[in-house]
Amino acid sequence: MRDFLQLGIRKEINHTLKSLGIMEPTPIQERTIPSVLEGKDVIAKAQTGTGKTLAFVLPILEKIDVQNSDVQALILTPTRELAQQITKEIKKMMENLEGVNVLAVYGGQDVEHQLKKLKGAQHIVVATPGRLLDHIRRGTIDLSTIQMLVIDEADQMLLMGFLPEVDDIIHETFPSRQTMLFSATMPKEIQSLAKRYMVEPEFIEVKAKKVTVEEIKQVVIETTDRRKQATLLHLIEEHRPFLAIIFCRTKIRAKKLHDALIANGYESDELHGDLPQSKREKAMKRFREAKTQFLVATDVAARGLDVEGVTHVYNYDIPQDVESYVHRIGRTGRAGGDGVAITLVAPKDLEFLRMIEKGIHQKFEIQVIKGVSIPDREDYQKERSEQIKKTKRPEGNRKDKSNESSKRKSNDS
Repeated sequence: MRDFLQLGIRKEINHTLKSLGIMEPTPIQERTIPSVLEGKDVIAKAQTGTGKTLAFVLPILEKIDVQNSDVQALILTPTRELAQQITKEIKKMMENLEGVNVLAVYGGQDVEHQLKKLKGAQHIVVATPGRLLDHIRRGTIDLSTIQMLVIDEADQMLLMGFLPEVDDIIHETFPSRQTMLFSATMPKEIQSLAKRYMVEPEFIEVKAKKVTVEEIKQVVIETTDRRKQATLLHLIEEHRPFLAIIFCRTKIRAKKLHDALIANGYESDELHGDLPQSKREKAMKRFREAKTQFLVATDVAARGLDVEGVTHVYNYDIPQDVESYVHRIGRTGRAGGDGVAITLVAPKDLEFLRMIEKGIHQKFEIQVIKGVSIPDREDYQKERSEQIKKTKRPEGNRKDKSNESSKRKSNDS
């Protein structure tokens, strides 16, 4: 394996990488960095946790001309949190560089503050589509100078309904730009986007060695919707997590569960699309500093969430696709630490559980907590059997779950 210097990364950045304990490039970095430095368009299929952020950040920093005050690189991300995280990574890598400026542009920030910043030299802009279009319409940002464009988490952009905005943004740039597209999956809409705007792109695919992290202990608890809250509280008392993220399907369910945790005396914060940006940032800051023990979040709000010390992840509502499951449980067991992921399933959730098992090539042992997660009654087995039968509908009557899931998630930003 080549080191970063051999890939074409200068010694100042290499020194920063070493100071952060990053000695060798990951497979996605090793394959992507030289292609980007050569000016090629790149489509990279890689999941969260493969090191893809540095795969585009490092070559962008190599190519920035600090003597030129124009915006030279634009990185589009689906969520504010991811925009913040990428900006933070760039600033880390700039420690031994002089003259490079980066600005995060996303909703919820003070527009006047952003306008002042944009008047200065900003070489790299990391943005969410909505707020960037706002600046384009105001005439406060000029994308005609963009030389490098990154579309990160393209499949999430699709899921959240942002592709029309991405189209509008790309039309503001010159066709001569270099385009990099990163996505965990490649649905036909993303392939179509790439075909329209990329020139002879190099396709790079990196598969994770294992779909789920070895250090994560995965547990499935059978329960009912009515008993979910009591089951979770029982598990929390039993596990005593240091830091835990609890995933809910919708904003309403996240708020309701957060309120229940507070009522039971726990330090909790919520993270979902209904919160103003200032509250989301405060919640994240408190959680990172371990001032709150629990973060109750929706999938979209937690995209790109990377916090050290998370010991437990609870799937209060089962994710409805394999990618979301892998992303959620990957929030624990990071940096070599152990982690536990607990998924609560009601009988009606079994088809999603089977889909996840198939996707990660792993069979789960379903556990019960008698008298807590399920009723301590004989007639429950009969009720359970009837619900299981309902989930086993003939294929011809089965609705398109992926479409339903997409609609649900796009409404949950």
